[in-house]
Amino acid sequence: MLTAVGYFEDATVETGCTWIAPGSHRAPYAGVPQPDGGGTWMDEHPELSGLSGLSGQAVPVPVPAGGVLLFDGTRTAAVSGKSLAAVAPGRKARTVALHENEIFADQAVVRSLLREQRPHWAGLSVSPAGAGTDNTMYRLGDDLLVRLPRTAQSAESVRKEQTWLPRLAPHLPCRVPEPVHAGTASAVFPLPWSVYRWIDGEEPGPGSVTDWPAFGADLAAVVQGLHRVPLMGAARHGALDWYRGGDLRDSNESISACFEKCRTIPGLDLDIEHLLHLWKSALDLPGPSGRQVWLHGDLKPSNLLVRQGRLHAVIDFGCLSVGFPDAEHATVWDLPSPARQAYWDALGLDDVTWLRARAWAAGVGIGGLSYYWGTYPGFVDECLARLSAILESAGAR
Repeated sequence: MLTAVGYFEDATVETGCTWIAPGSHRAPYAGVPQPDGGGTWMDEHPELSGLSGLSGQAVPVPVPAGGVLLFDGTRTAAVSGKSLAAVAPGRKARTVALHENEIFADQAVVRSLLREQRPHWAGLSVSPAGAGTDNTMYRLGDDLLVRLPRTAQSAESVRKEQTWLPRLAPHLPCRVPEPVHAGTASAVFPLPWSVYRWIDGEEPGPGSVTDWPAFGADLAAVVQGLHRVPLMGAARHGALDWYRGGDLRDSNESISACFEKCRTIPGLDLDIEHLLHLWKSALDLPGPSGRQVWLHGDLKPSNLLVRQGRLHAVIDFGCLSVGFPDAEHATVWDLPSPARQAYWDALGLDDVTWLRARAWAAGVGIGGLSYYWGTYPGFVDECLARLSAILESAGAR
């Protein structure tokens, strides 16, 4: 039985593991032990039979003793129900393919794109700079960042950022990504892509933030600033129409399905019923009213950068939309309680808005948990932390 499909980040090779490289890339490594004795490449395995499309780039990936991994460059062969987290408890792991029809882009793809479209950058160093649910990033030299969408759907977000970020940036009290090249689809990579100026900073956390109330107030100022920006002709339709800018009731069917799916996850230690109650009770509240505004859409900690202890930049505007702001406030449950309280106080949010925002926090967290369980343990951990914070603070403002 194959026990892992994907690749490990920051993992240590385990003694006795088996590595398989698919297609034509297998042969050169067949039966060759790794230098540290951690594992062996195999050029054949009984469970390779019946699997089609196994061709592409070989990537050295460790799996635990007795485990076998198949990797295909553009997709993975899902032949086991076990997640990487279950295979290697405690390790930071993620499968390559998070979505159907995902398009793989490694450093070689980036270099080919640069040679084709920006040859004066082709000699700069290219190094991994992280990957989210929708994009893969590479640092280009010291001053630039290449951002490539994972799917055709995510490509719409690339165009949206290229169009609106230059127009929004002058109105905001912090740095935001600055597009410097709008890459076009080609034979090398079939989707639009972007190059931005690099922004230094750290993700907010205990090691980077010392004054959480000040951080919460800083975030509130950014949100307030964004919501005050004139729409400049934008409206809630097309790429700027996203569910998080709407009414909770419009998302009830899809979120309820995610709650049902989470009930079936083996070993999930979470009070699903209480979270569902918080979601359902908010459906009976008055709906949002007032004007529609610009929304970032995903102000979670990984999209915030800190310098010298203060909020310095907001990144990843791929979820940019126009709508009602309730869900914009949901990500404060990703922050410690002092930051959350300072945020509420700075914006002066009323109790009904708070309850709707809390429901959005629960619904989006449950949605992420159900979709990425078994494929993206790091993101699942973020969702679990948010949902736990909601439960712990359910009786308080």
